[in-house]
Amino acid sequence: MTWSLASYTVGGSEGFGVLREDGTLVEPAELNRWPTAMDLLEDWSAAQPLLRDLDIANAPAVDYDALLPPLRWPRKVICAGVNYRKHMREMGGEIPESGWRPFFFLKAPTTSVIGPRDPIVISDPARARYDWEAELAVVIGVKGKNIDTERAWFHAAAYCVCNDITARGYHRRDVTPAEAFRYDWFAAKSAEGSLPLGPGLTPAFLVPDPQDLRLRLWVNGELQQDESTADMVCSVAELIAAASEVVTLEPGDVIATGTPSGVGAGRGLYLRGGDVVRVTIDGLGTLENTVKEN
Repeated sequence: MTWSLASYTVGGSEGFGVLREDGTLVEPAELNRWPTAMDLLEDWSAAQPLLRDLDIANAPAVDYDALLPPLRWPRKVICAGVNYRKHMREMGGEIPESGWRPFFFLKAPTTSVIGPRDPIVISDPARARYDWEAELAVVIGVKGKNIDTERAWFHAAAYCVCNDITARGYHRRDVTPAEAFRYDWFAAKSAEGSLPLGPGLTPAFLVPDPQDLRLRLWVNGELQQDESTADMVCSVAELIAAASEVVTLEPGDVIATGTPSGVGAGRGLYLRGGDVVRVTIDGLGTLENTVKEN
């Protein structure tokens, strides 16, 4: 049975349990030793064998109020840009014949992340031009630096669904002292609440092949993105290895692996108040967030 580690609220308190594929939240007694997902990730070497043997089918159910972000405060959120072949083309680029290395940027980790049902709050949408980007995220469980691609799987603890909301209108600056300052990745990518994450953390051992997952995104019921992770330019393992050359990866780091074709920018489509954005990755679950104007 597919399942994920989920954080939730009930009666004003927070809990940590398992979200089953059928939508039932259960709380196996074995998880009591880790109050939060971050505590579990920091103890991944001990947690992983226990998780493999969890009795999900017979664990007591929890009548929860709401799902929280599965990882409230990631240490780092590292995002891969232009990592799908078709998306690179729709944004006006081509894959270099040789020498291409993953392109990364950061999102503010503690203020960007929201839960799988939380509202996406936007401001000045006509100017900001908020866009959607369905993505597969991998969560690190084992610390590492200069990781070999062949060993990357040892460091990956879990996968989840994310939506890298991007304020396209703030990306390119009109007034700059030099061309090197033309693009403002911080303003475009780190708006508060711009990273819906969830619904839970699916352990990596439950995902046979992260390069064979189907991603889909709908806005108001209309399908906008539909692609397989097989279209990635750099695989999940290659992204982990490349990111670790720049920074030490730590338990609780999130790497968003890029978005496929179908973003709104190429067609002049952007999010507005009242829109409902739904993102699904087969086997990992669904995010459904309503857009609200501030």
